[in-house]
Amino acid sequence: MKLLDGITYAHEHITIDLSGPKKDEDCKLDTIDETIKELKELKLKGVSNIIDVTNRGMGRNIKYLTKVKEETGINILSSTGYYKSPFFPQEVYKLNIKQLAHIMFMEITEGIDNSGIKAEVIGEIGTSKDYIVPEEEKVFRSSSLVHVETGKPIVTHTTLGTLGLEQIKIFKEYGVNLDKVVISHVDLSGDLDYILRLIDKGVNVAFDTIGKIKYQPESVRVNLLKELINRGLSEKIVLSMDITRKSHLKYLNGLGYSYLLDKFVILLRNGGISEADIDNMLKNNAHRIYA
Repeated sequence: MKLLDGITYAHEHITIDLSGPKKDEDCKLDTIDETIKELKELKLKGVSNIIDVTNRGMGRNIKYLTKVKEETGINILSSTGYYKSPFFPQEVYKLNIKQLAHIMFMEITEGIDNSGIKAEVIGEIGTSKDYIVPEEEKVFRSSSLVHVETGKPIVTHTTLGTLGLEQIKIFKEYGVNLDKVVISHVDLSGDLDYILRLIDKGVNVAFDTIGKIKYQPESVRVNLLKELINRGLSEKIVLSMDITRKSHLKYLNGLGYSYLLDKFVILLRNGGISEADIDNMLKNNAHRIYA
């Protein structure tokens, strides 16, 4: 699938259900009418594409996604893969690396849940904080096999920004094209040297928890981006919000999807970041990575 011209939100969830393990109904994002309302607003603001990284075991719902696409006119790319412990479906524990890879391969080549809609992204695949459990490593290895077979981009989850280098180490064992890898949530690390080391390995990085100031103040994100861009690295960065809860939406007084454009981009401009660099992070890089 080709990306449309315009802005791409690089790491989102149109619908997701992590409410079981988290024991919190707020983590079941199933408010389709409110989501459609917000995404129509995004469309008017120039958003053309959303990378939806809800995969197997995360409450992925292709019929739901299709309705949102049809109602909003936004191009939404679907994903395959498995998230992280403790959110894995039982097949991750029961099947081996090649068997998991086959499931993902079929969702890319044949379609998801007999819908005919093919997965365009492998992700988000994740690691726990400060360690990688065996099942997570299995998913990274199976995802690497599928990437090598199909060329599809990989989007990872890092818990609070940790273990990106360890993720890359696994990818390199399989010859993964690191220019097609996005290491997510690196803004939560708050660590410029660490992010530079990731980019130096060849991957892309996502500042994709914009607005989540209980984890990191926006000033830290802006300052990190300024430092990276001053080093000429805007071509390796993508942006998003990672909306996962009902309470993130406007109808419950959350920031909503448009906060990235309405507020955060203004902070970037006020911080001296150029329109060309903003366009790289919101538009141009996505075509290289995901298309």
